[in-house]
Amino acid sequence: MAKDLYHDSVRTALEKEGWQITDDPFLFRLGRISFRMDLGAEKMISAERETEKIVVEIKTFTQASFIHAFHEATGQYDNYLFALEEIAPERQLFLAVPNEIWNSYFQERFIQKVIERKHIKLLIYDPISENIILWKN
Repeated sequence: MAKDLYHDSVRTALEKEGWQITDDPFLFRLGRISFRMDLGAEKMISAERETEKIVVEIKTFTQASFIHAFHEATGQYDNYLFALEEIAPERQLFLAVPNEIWNSYFQERFIQKVIERKHIKLLIYDPISENIILWKN
């Protein structure tokens, strides 16, 4: 499967913030079902000498229909979240969204309500500067 358009930009943005990419892609199986999430990463929390672990699913929302892409992304997020509970419950799942999409479509009341109700964790990134703009838990 091909990488998302902004895959390398998100990877670079995470590395700039001190994340170590551990999996690119993050692959695993549950029974006969294979999963392929975009990135696995971890970061040392120095004060506690613990490691924070995340999985990031990168989305570009460049399809003709935003709402179709949003349905697909949130469904995929739900499935990945359930699968991670089985194989890597210590990892937090984030949906990576470009800042342009965050500043437009993701400000719509309906989209905000879905994100809030589903407790979707977001990572807002700038694909041009390759920076993370916002972590939204």
